[in-house]
Amino acid sequence: MKHTIRLGIVCLARETYDFASAAEIYKGIIAEVQKTEAVDWAIIPDLVITIEDAKKAAMALGKAQIDGLVCISGTFHLGHLVLELRKQTKVPILLWGLDELPYNGGKIRLNSVCGVNLNASNLYKAGVDDYYAIIGNSVDSDWIDAIRVIAVLRDSHIGILGHHAHGFFNLSAEEPSLYGDMGTLVDHYELSEVYQTQVKPDAILDRERQIRSTFDVLELSESQVQKVAQLAAKLDAFCASNGLDALAIRCWPEFARDFGVAPCAAMSLLQSEGRILACEGDLEGALTMLTHKAIGAQTPYLFDFSQVDLEQNFALLWHCGVAPCNLWDRASKITLDTYFAGGKGVTAGFVLKPGELSIARIDSARGKRRLFLQRAKAVPMNKDLAGTYAKAVFDRPVKEILDLIIKNGLAHHASMVYGDFERPLEIAAQLMGWQVIK
Repeated sequence: MKHTIRLGIVCLARETYDFASAAEIYKGIIAEVQKTEAVDWAIIPDLVITIEDAKKAAMALGKAQIDGLVCISGTFHLGHLVLELRKQTKVPILLWGLDELPYNGGKIRLNSVCGVNLNASNLYKAGVDDYYAIIGNSVDSDWIDAIRVIAVLRDSHIGILGHHAHGFFNLSAEEPSLYGDMGTLVDHYELSEVYQTQVKPDAILDRERQIRSTFDVLELSESQVQKVAQLAAKLDAFCASNGLDALAIRCWPEFARDFGVAPCAAMSLLQSEGRILACEGDLEGALTMLTHKAIGAQTPYLFDFSQVDLEQNFALLWHCGVAPCNLWDRASKITLDTYFAGGKGVTAGFVLKPGELSIARIDSARGKRRLFLQRAKAVPMNKDLAGTYAKAVFDRPVKEILDLIIKNGLAHHASMVYGDFERPLEIAAQLMGWQVIK
């Protein structure tokens, strides 16, 4: 399910052009955009022609508290109009130029593209950078999804349980900067607060039955299964009671040492249900996963680039056993294993399903926010390792991917989802002024 947003839509025009035809086209556009999934529309139904029209429309859109503005150049128009709209809205703008109509009597009828050019130039020279332009008679759904990304980052409440993993300084994030750049609020919690969370015994029993029906647990003792079930119930309740959209967890070494079980297996289960949980205290990893979810991608997986095979040209996208269990390939065995922390590190073990992948990482360094993007394909492989993993083939030599990561000092985690979700994130990065690395 995509993140719901509110968008404004307005059509600008000038009476010296064929504004009547523009009005008819606009009516058709309104009817069509209202079919868009998870969007509430604030519609200015009449053409905006005069400065007074623009002021009135701007006040209405400002009151509607929109997340983005679709601004159609129905025809060429006054340059004042978009600037008046901007005064009251201050949200990302889609500048939309219509396809030109057949010429009539030697006259250009709409001159819509020139209107887009005028608006872009006025906005840019006024210091406004969060605009994007399209030409055609249908809305850009990827721009709409980009607005979902911006909105979910602004509205999100993220928790950090503990801190980042020991020595993982590259996963640190400046929380005031996150709020300043995006509006994201971050709260810190102690690891013990999870275990202080009260859950009903039935909730633990339900989780235990779920674990046994999902995984092969032959390697685990009865006590271990119960500990995983208890932790899954408590983590779920903790996120719900604190109103968290995502949670970054310091998953080692304290969980296994102090509480007798690592959270990996519980996280695998909860993530398959839609919880956004990032291991090793990776705050920006959690945010990346959240953006994937916002645009309709299912169950993001936060992985390590653990192996690069230059000869066979693939990368192993691995983590110790935290991948969402619904991504299992159903060809390999799906297990819970105890391969670290003296048997206390209970992790999921399976190969991820094949398919087209979108990979992303929100990352910050040297005072700049960056977005790493890649497309890849997960291909079948045998279950030869502990943990959860996918074998990924890219559309260019894998060494180039590794060189890009190393050269730019990117963090060693990235979010992976199935399907093509690259362009909305790239547009969102452009609107927010981030560097795109791809």
